[in-house]
Amino acid sequence: MAAPSPSSSPSETLIPDLTDDVSTQILLSLPLPHQLRLRPTCRRWSRLLYPPASFPLRRALRLPSLPLLCLFPSDPSIIPPLLFDPLSFSWRILPPLPCSPFSYNLTRFSPLFLSPFLYLIGGSLFDTHSYPLGQPSPSGAVFRLDLSALGNPHSSQWERVEDMNSPRGSFACAITGNRGIVVAGGGSRHSVYPSHGSRISSVEKYDVASGKWTNLEALPGYRAGCAGFIRTSAKEDEFWVMGGYGDYKTLSGVVPADVHYSDAVVLGMKSGTWKEVGDMWEEGERVRMGPLAVAEGSDGKAEAVFMLDSNEIFRYDFGSNTWLKETSLKKKIAHDESCGFAAMNGDLYVLTSVLKSDSSEFRRAYKRRPTLEVQVYSPNKKKWRLFAAHPPLHHQVEFKSTILCTIQI
Repeated sequence: MAAPSPSSSPSETLIPDLTDDVSTQILLSLPLPHQLRLRPTCRRWSRLLYPPASFPLRRALRLPSLPLLCLFPSDPSIIPPLLFDPLSFSWRILPPLPCSPFSYNLTRFSPLFLSPFLYLIGGSLFDTHSYPLGQPSPSGAVFRLDLSALGNPHSSQWERVEDMNSPRGSFACAITGNRGIVVAGGGSRHSVYPSHGSRISSVEKYDVASGKWTNLEALPGYRAGCAGFIRTSAKEDEFWVMGGYGDYKTLSGVVPADVHYSDAVVLGMKSGTWKEVGDMWEEGERVRMGPLAVAEGSDGKAEAVFMLDSNEIFRYDFGSNTWLKETSLKKKIAHDESCGFAAMNGDLYVLTSVLKSDSSEFRRAYKRRPTLEVQVYSPNKKKWRLFAAHPPLHHQVEFKSTILCTIQI
């Protein structure tokens, strides 16, 4: 952007007494929620901070990416998703998902960010068309939200794209290097009915350019509740699918319980074939794999994979196929307490709800401002820091059903 001429009046510049080049650097370096709030200041600021113009300009100026955390506290058609900026502690409410009169309580979906779109894929829900009504059904629906249109309320809405060939919830999902999305396994897993529903082994790839889903070679076996990521090997990109469950058994012949896997399978994105990786832990070491957080490089590929197991964080060693202890949480959480776990901008985030309330204190709790306690660990510096955040909600965040997604703008 050219600097203003010496004869320009202060009112014609973006910031008085500064050149437009410097002013542009300052304004575009602000956290995204602050940029959107500053747009009404004047017409020039509104044009500069309009996301379709500011996003490409940020890349052209090689400004650092803006790390954001997206929270889906519940069914996104009922409670809108939230964007959280950990640098400014600011929040932005996203548009809700279109509501369907025939389905409700969507959960176990997978959100992914593939610039400039935030995708919401699949999930488990209750469908009034299905029978019996008490069983969850898998969803094949795929929606996307253009985050570059956040400054325009008329165009910032969820758009439905082509459905997956196989409906699925609680599945592995990752972004491929050639503008694609790959999904594997899944079923109709639901938090209320953990052992009901289907398990599948199908694998699909979505091409953003064509908007079409194509089937790939299926998993070696049924696998749901698994995690996935892309890693670059010496020969090709690999799609790793870890953990999950396949079948279920009954305890005392009555209570159903999932049979969890302790291994991983890997798909070569060029060869199109699967290879099996052995058990990642010994029998009796842990029952199942904990929540994963994948630290990605600038190319979107996995640089390190971390797992939260109770109050300890482990790093996966690809060479030995084992989990090595990285650190322990700075502030312990109760055994029965749920939390969120995500990697963002090279750091690991552990989120927990601070306040607890029962039904007798409903009215008082409704007036309270919900609080999240955030523990941030830097694997490079081996240091922790803690802070509190206040989401714009009227109720506590329940992390048993909350789904997290990281975004880099």
